[in-house]
Amino acid sequence: MNTPGIIILAAGLGARFTRAGGLGNKLLAPQQNQQPLLALTLQQAQNSGLPLLVVTRPEYHAILDLAQQRHIPAITVASNGSGESIAAAVRHTRNWQGWLIQPGDMAWVTAEDHRCVAEALAAGAQQVRLCWDQQPGHPVGFATGYGQALSELTGDNGARALLDPGILQTIRAHAGVIRDADLPEPINRS
Repeated sequence: MNTPGIIILAAGLGARFTRAGGLGNKLLAPQQNQQPLLALTLQQAQNSGLPLLVVTRPEYHAILDLAQQRHIPAITVASNGSGESIAAAVRHTRNWQGWLIQPGDMAWVTAEDHRCVAEALAAGAQQVRLCWDQQPGHPVGFATGYGQALSELTGDNGARALLDPGILQTIRAHAGVIRDADLPEPINRS
C-alpha cells in the first residue's frame, strides 16, 4: 500500500462527556438523523478514500458492530490511554506509508481534511497537523519514519511528545478540526 492510512481512536472512556451529563458511550450518542457520533466520523474518513483502522476496547461491542457494518477493520485493546491505542494500531498497520491519527469524537473533520494531511505526507512532510485560529487540530499525520516511535507509545498523551516544532508542517483549516464532542450536544453542521 503506497498511501498513509487513518487510525480512528475509539477506545476512550469519555469521562468528560459523562461528567457533563451525557449518557452512555459518547461515540454512540445519537446525532443528526439519529446516527451515532462515530458513524459520522467514520463516514468522513471513508469518503477520503484512505485506508482505515478503528481501535476500540474489547467490551465496546456496539463500536465493533458499527465498524463491521461499514466494512472497516477494527482491533481491540484494553487501553490505558490514547498512546496505547495508537501503538497497537501502528503495530497492526506497519505496511502503511504513514499514519493520520483521528479521535473518534471529531465528526467535523472532513474527507478533504484527511486528504490534505495525506497529500502533505506523500509530498515528503514528516509531521503534519491541521490547525485553526492558531489552535492545533486533527488529524495529525506522521510519516513512516515514525512507525517505531509510534508503536512504542504508552499512556494518555497520544503522540504529542513526538511532535517537533522544527519540522511540524501546520496547515490552516476550519474550526471543525479542533472541535470534539466532550459535551453532550447534537452535531450541527450548518
